[in-house]
Amino acid sequence: MSKQNFGLVGNAKEQLVKRFLARRNSQPEGAGAIPRSSPNFAQIPEKFCRFDQFPGYEKVAIPQAAARKLGIENPYFRMHDGVADATTIIGGKPYINFSSYNYLGLSGDPRVNQAAKEAIDRYGTSASASRLVAGERPIQRELEEAIAGLYEVDDCIVFVSGHATNVTTIATLFGPKDLIVHDSLIHNSVFEGIRLSGATRRAFNHNDPESLERVLTELRGNFERTLIVVEGLYSMDGDIPDLPRFIDIKQRYKAFLMVDEAHSLGVLGNTGRGIREHYGVAANAVDIWMGTLSKAFAGCGGYIAGERALVEHLKYAASGFVYSVGIAPAMAAASLEAICIMLAEPERVAGLRERAGYFLKQARKLGVDTGHSKGYAVIPAIIGSSLKATKLSQQLFEQGINVQPIIHPAVEERAARLRFFMSLTHTQAQIDMALSSLRAKI
Repeated sequence: MSKQNFGLVGNAKEQLVKRFLARRNSQPEGAGAIPRSSPNFAQIPEKFCRFDQFPGYEKVAIPQAAARKLGIENPYFRMHDGVADATTIIGGKPYINFSSYNYLGLSGDPRVNQAAKEAIDRYGTSASASRLVAGERPIQRELEEAIAGLYEVDDCIVFVSGHATNVTTIATLFGPKDLIVHDSLIHNSVFEGIRLSGATRRAFNHNDPESLERVLTELRGNFERTLIVVEGLYSMDGDIPDLPRFIDIKQRYKAFLMVDEAHSLGVLGNTGRGIREHYGVAANAVDIWMGTLSKAFAGCGGYIAGERALVEHLKYAASGFVYSVGIAPAMAAASLEAICIMLAEPERVAGLRERAGYFLKQARKLGVDTGHSKGYAVIPAIIGSSLKATKLSQQLFEQGINVQPIIHPAVEERAARLRFFMSLTHTQAQIDMALSSLRAKI
């Protein structure tokens, strides 16, 4: 090749490089171009670098400011002293307490406390790392085996948070090719798990199997896996699903069924084994049993129980387990002891049902709107206005009764309420006093 040809080739290359650079320099910012001069960051609005101007914060701050102008105290985050039981101490004063989940009175039980203390002496206060990498503690596995025994299933996995249990389990097991259908009143943790999973989400009318079936008839054939999610006892309304109906539907439509027993294990069934015992259904009729340890079982955390393949999958793939510290030995020991006591003393479950049933019956006699509550452990007093519910909560607090308002957007405005959580340790006199005060203010 001649020098002239080399020159032509070189010129052609140079022209090509110039055209390429020209195109690069003309690309809009964000399309891979590197700006030649620094942008003017001073033009960025102040609201984009201040927490007090986040839209979410404003949604919290504005109602609180309005409430203060109306002379209404913030009913949330009050400082309690002592055990959260049928009574509590707030600001040095005793209150009848209807705002804790200590259903069986086992949080603060001397035997549960002792079990936790012994675990601290043996294992310290923390598991100190993920169980996958740092290994197991015997007390952690003993707790999981005990929960699996309650359900008569292969195995169980315990997470450090109930909310994270639902989020990470659903996000791990299901994906964009799947469908998740849930009760319209399902817990926030299920929503978050579905969102992270990328699955298609549909809701069916609360506790309505026919509504679920209509959704499945229309959509089931378009997806690979389908999950149905219900709760064992709904924490806002105190009602329960017709579990045998949902089992029948899940079988006919080849779906998985997940039951969130956060509020039903330790409450339903003659011995507290939950909604499975309540209806007398087979353990393997439900694919995913979920629950928490912070209600009847005096601890903290959540669990998934079921067949071995499910649990093994989660142990190695669920980010909320793999990348999280293991449950603290003291918490595991406390919940394990609480389970043992519940099974040895079934009268606790019967006593809780008796007290809750009495509360519900007397409330309805007084004309209190208790919605669909079945009187197991959760009983709402529906007020129908967020402002009225908050004022009523404050008035009862001034009379020595601690019960929290549930207001919009947690529930519809017309469904704003006070929510009473019952405990075995509540006395009839305490219940009568609370109802008398409530009736006088409604």
